Amino acid sequence: MAIWVKLPCCSGLVLPFLFLGLLLEAWAGKIRYSVPEETDKGSFVGNIAKDLGLQPQELAERGVRIVSRGRTQLFALNPRSGSLVTTGRIDREELCAQSERCLVSFNILVEDKMKLFPVEVEIIDINDNTPQFQLEEVEFKMNEITTPGTRIPLPFGQDLDVGMNSLQSYQLSSNAHFSLDVQQGADGSQHPEMVLQSPLDREKEAFHHLLLTASDGGNPVHSGTLRIHVQVVDANDNPPAFTQAQYHMSVPENVALGTRLLSVKATDPDEGANGEVTYSFHNIDQKIAQIFQLDSYTGEISNKEPLDFEEYEIYPMEIQAQDGAGLMARTKVLINVLDINDNAPEVTVTSVTTAVPENFPPETIIALISVHDQDSGENGHITCSIPGNLPFKLEKLVDNYYRLVTERTLDRELTSRYNITVTATDQGTPTLSTETYISLQVTDINDNPPAFPKDSYFTYIPENNPRGASIFSVTAHDADSDQNSRVTYSLAEDTFLGAPLSSYLSINSDTGVLYALRSFDYEQLQELQLRVTAHDSGDPPLSSNVSLSIFLLDQNDNAPEILYPTFPNDGSTGVELAPRSAEPGYLVTKVVAVDRDSGQNAWLSYRLLKASEPGLFSVGLHTGEVRTARALLDRDALKQSLVVAVQDHGQPPLSATVTLTVAVADSIPDVLADLGSLEPSTNPDDSSLTLYLVVAVAAVSCVFLAFVIVLLALRLRRWHISRLLQASEGRLVGVPASHFVGVDGVRAFLQTYSHEVSLTADSGKSHLIFPQPNYADTLISQESCVKSEPLLVTQDLLEDKKETFSQQLLSRSHSFTPFLLILRERLLT
Repeated sequence: MAIWVKLPCCSGLVLPFLFLGLLLEAWAGKIRYSVPEETDKGSFVGNIAKDLGLQPQELAERGVRIVSRGRTQLFALNPRSGSLVTTGRIDREELCAQSERCLVSFNILVEDKMKLFPVEVEIIDINDNTPQFQLEEVEFKMNEITTPGTRIPLPFGQDLDVGMNSLQSYQLSSNAHFSLDVQQGADGSQHPEMVLQSPLDREKEAFHHLLLTASDGGNPVHSGTLRIHVQVVDANDNPPAFTQAQYHMSVPENVALGTRLLSVKATDPDEGANGEVTYSFHNIDQKIAQIFQLDSYTGEISNKEPLDFEEYEIYPMEIQAQDGAGLMARTKVLINVLDINDNAPEVTVTSVTTAVPENFPPETIIALISVHDQDSGENGHITCSIPGNLPFKLEKLVDNYYRLVTERTLDRELTSRYNITVTATDQGTPTLSTETYISLQVTDINDNPPAFPKDSYFTYIPENNPRGASIFSVTAHDADSDQNSRVTYSLAEDTFLGAPLSSYLSINSDTGVLYALRSFDYEQLQELQLRVTAHDSGDPPLSSNVSLSIFLLDQNDNAPEILYPTFPNDGSTGVELAPRSAEPGYLVTKVVAVDRDSGQNAWLSYRLLKASEPGLFSVGLHTGEVRTARALLDRDALKQSLVVAVQDHGQPPLSATVTLTVAVADSIPDVLADLGSLEPSTNPDDSSLTLYLVVAVAAVSCVFLAFVIVLLALRLRRWHISRLLQASEGRLVGVPASHFVGVDGVRAFLQTYSHEVSLTADSGKSHLIFPQPNYADTLISQESCVKSEPLLVTQDLLEDKKETFSQQLLSRSHSFTPFLLILRERLLT
């Protein structure tokens, strides 16, 4: 049954409201139960679930359990019924000895709220012990002249039960000389004494045998007996006598072993053996008898075991003195033990949370701590503390319990584990303290996104990189732990040059390494701008972004490309004209080249790689201008072959070459005279070149005169000219204005005051060009080239303006008409 202690402010109807009060943190009542000792294991004590206002199933759900200090657990909770039951047989005498009330106190902990509810169970005594004497029999010697009324103290009987079940009465067997008188002690104990009623006569009866019976008040009544033997001795014997009726002594509990505490003294006026006195313990607790030692001859009392104030504050004992004749005397000795601060506080962590999430609010309960000191007074007064630099505090509860709670929200990223030192200190002298340690792990929640060390990244990679090559890596760190710190990487969607970013790059989701999925060309793409996203694996996942700029580095992968001079597609070689009267430094032509690379890879330099006449021409290192290095001499060959190399400054350098043919002549007829000798030769230094040129010039002159005669005849016969033009109609094609003329596979540069003629070895292809005047020391500008677009002689044009065209040809200089006809005739043949 549960018994509630009423509060002073409450009326007799307070019981229904106490269930509500149990749910409050501060309350003043205790739940009290009672149970008889020696009940079977599992015996019902009380309905703890009902008294706490809970349902039986809630006991397990809310972590309800029993907490107690330094004692074998005598009770348990039955989670199915919600009741408090015994864990085994309970022996009240072993538990509480002779205490009038035997109370077992413990606390019920509701762990989810870390609240304590004190419970007190009284163990009810049953009559399970019989009164007993320490001795089965005792013998006394009495002088026959002992006067009636003399009292002889008898041994006490002991009953471990209490109350009515304890020893209640003594009875002495009937005898004519002795009677029983029971004295009540100050502590309520009974002291039996045997009183002499009539004089003794040794001659009539030397021995008397009596029986002392001790009985309890239980039901049924239990009793124990002591046999008493009294021997009557001669009148000349005297009993010993103590100098003090009671001895007192106060000693500290830490007195050294073997210390002489006090001495008792008894005297006997007899002589000889009858006057020799010996000392012994009488009516002494068995435990006390094991602690002290009595010298039977000197009466000195010393300790053979340590004294313990917490066990006995006063050690009571009775000393008996006996002479040689068997006469006895008794005295009481009380040894008062003084408490010293010899017990350090005891600290017990009753309940502890070993891990707590970092987002738990302040006032979260971490541990329940119990402190106790076996010392008394100031020596047993305890204060409990923790270091002040921790985010925790201690709160005092009932019955020397403390709870450790958080003072503020914890942050695992700042401190992931706390080692909390709880110190219990008493107020004794010297001060004693005990430390206990609580290790608390702060568990992680996903409250930190991945973080990159930098706000942005950039890297340089060379073009023409191999596909699948690693080009860069990014790393993001997450301050969280475990899954919350596992980072995966991805690329934000984007497009470049109409293609998705995923076709250019990929990223390893685990390592953050970027790979190129294609070979990049600097000439097409110089820079990639992208964003890398880092996700953690928490719930919910957090992410962060960082920008990455990838710059391509140009590689020397493009050779110089020569724009000028350009050659026809028929394999012929261009010819440049240099007048024989040219001065040193005369600009013959200019080699123009470009490089698709950039920077140093596009820096071009020009040099003369090979010349048929070394020292005659020079090439500008940076301009590509071909100039005469000295004046032309008559002995210089009419045809000069130059090989110009254009080289960039890359590593390794790339180059291109162009072959120039320079015709040395003062006028067009001179050039025509030598055209036959301008056919390509595998050996530019052939010594017969000059001879061929002379023969060619002479042949051209003769042919030229023949063409003049034929031209006069054509004017008389117009129909003949029309037919001639129709024959060449399908073979005229336009070529770019390039200052070159192809003759017998060689294109010659022809320049006159007002026109130039371009012919090829194929007489079916004729092209008339009317450019602006071109000077030898300048390159043709873009505008000049535009103005010099070729006039394509088509079939319609020839039909409509045959006569106009013929008249224009005849109106040109007398030297040009025969020249054109001779050339055309030669090519046709």
